[in-house]
Amino acid sequence: MGKDNEATAMVVDGSKTNDSDQINPRYSINVLQLLKSAQMQHGLRHGDYTRYRRYCSARLRRLYKSLKFTHGRGKYTRRAITEATVTEVRFLHVVLYCAERAWSHAMEKRQLPDGPNARQRIYLIGRLRKAVKWANQFSRLCAVKGDSRTSLEAEAYASYMNGTLLFEQDRNWDTALKNFLSARAVYEELGKYGDLENQVLCRERLEELEPSIRYCRHKIGESNLKTSDLLQIGEVEGPAMDLFKAKLEAAMAEARSQQAASLTEFQWLGHKYPIPNAKTRVAILKAQELEKDLHGQDANALPAEKKLAVFDKIFTAYHEARGYIRSDLTSAGNAERVKDDLSGLHDAVTAVLGLRTTERDRLLVTIAKSKLAKRRDDKNEKVTKPEELVRLYDLLLENTLALSELVSSRKERTAEEVAFAEECERRRLAFRAERCFFLAKSYSITGKRAEAFALFSHAQSLAEKALKNYQDLNEKDEVMMKELKGLYSECRSSSCIEHALGIMEEEKVPENLSARVSALSLSGTTNLKFLVQNLDAYESALADPNVKPAQHPRIEAFPPPFQSIARNPIIRDLAYEYIDFPSLETRMKKKGLISRWWGK
Repeated sequence: MGKDNEATAMVVDGSKTNDSDQINPRYSINVLQLLKSAQMQHGLRHGDYTRYRRYCSARLRRLYKSLKFTHGRGKYTRRAITEATVTEVRFLHVVLYCAERAWSHAMEKRQLPDGPNARQRIYLIGRLRKAVKWANQFSRLCAVKGDSRTSLEAEAYASYMNGTLLFEQDRNWDTALKNFLSARAVYEELGKYGDLENQVLCRERLEELEPSIRYCRHKIGESNLKTSDLLQIGEVEGPAMDLFKAKLEAAMAEARSQQAASLTEFQWLGHKYPIPNAKTRVAILKAQELEKDLHGQDANALPAEKKLAVFDKIFTAYHEARGYIRSDLTSAGNAERVKDDLSGLHDAVTAVLGLRTTERDRLLVTIAKSKLAKRRDDKNEKVTKPEELVRLYDLLLENTLALSELVSSRKERTAEEVAFAEECERRRLAFRAERCFFLAKSYSITGKRAEAFALFSHAQSLAEKALKNYQDLNEKDEVMMKELKGLYSECRSSSCIEHALGIMEEEKVPENLSARVSALSLSGTTNLKFLVQNLDAYESALADPNVKPAQHPRIEAFPPPFQSIARNPIIRDLAYEYIDFPSLETRMKKKGLISRWWGK
């Protein structure tokens, strides 16, 4: 796998015009294309560095064997690759894959579930140093044995590896910046030449390098980047971004742990709950920082996909906080006051999680509504059906009911809790109206006019009640009122349309029935010739696959056609009741007294 790309990358420069070129041939390797193809085909498409490291080991084993450059059979004997050793391009591949194997091993340690500990971090740094050593050797060999383009790519690769090592070590940020800038300059020049694929690869590598450059400048103090800007930088995808994301997450976790010292209470609906666990504080603080991205000034500029990704991170943070609270409840023992505070904190976090879930579901409803009236576009997007919106509104009703029950279950409720429960009931009524409307839509699509008309009428009455509830408030929710007014108008118009369509279809029923009855034939005559009727002629009865629409094989007509058959006549003599038949008593045998006794 990937051998074709490797074979195309191992092109030896054929321009050997003079004797010096014949003695010292110049080799050509498309380094970026070779590595990108190997990485995408062997694990890094999904971030699997273990698989990629194993591929590099297997590739090196094949190269050593094919070059007959093994390191002894019984005892290991080190054989260095020097300028005199490089007699063909595969020796350069050996050095390159050694660097890739060491780098992937370091990234594998970086992706451990709980992060590398002190000992594993020392090993990680050692593997990165090994990768830098091999990358520098690859650059030196390509400067002597490679052509100008190969030499430039090898230099950029070595600069990137050196910058990665300093980036992981958290020191010499100016040197790391110089290395990243050197690599960027090379890829900018290489992206101006070559085929389209090469230009795309160079552009992708430049996008991966840019966040690391900006972060180095931020650490030096040459830029005024904020935390939100760094988070936006970390949204870039690619193998080169994994180390940056890990570094950024570690820096953010450290900053949150420092800010969490001031977060001692969690406020919810007039209640204040103490947060004793530092891990719970960090998780809640992380969720609150992410919520600012959704409710800040730039929230409207965020696309829907990024908002959904932020919601997923918020859910993860709140679930972590709930897990820490439950573990604290388990270890609380018999301390009733502590257990009451932790239970209240758990309910408050659960309520906030339910609110964010409701917001996420409403965002999904907005996305689905925008796709409901669309046809399939060039991207082959899936068209939304009304049943999907019914399912989303079912989730909204369940979440709103759970929030209302969570607040209403308290013995002593504050004014904020009473207002929140009333708001939940108003929202449930509005969601019921929306759900009933889209359920009616689904019935309308299937042609069930009576059911659709009844559901549209019911949705109209629900929307009217919900709108009246919102109009009675002192602080009116203009957004919800606008949605309900639009829903009321749509329900009214849709019910009228369904009523009219139902009457039209009912008027057409006798006409359609007579048309179908007149099309019936008792003779069963058809223009098609079946195999059993044409056995004496060599003619195919199979369907032609090139003919559209598709035809069925013509073996025998099934079900068999009607045939006329002979049967006994049905006679109904209407004159039978008006005929006077002659009496036959004179011909009947008269019975005597003895015959009457004996039955004769």
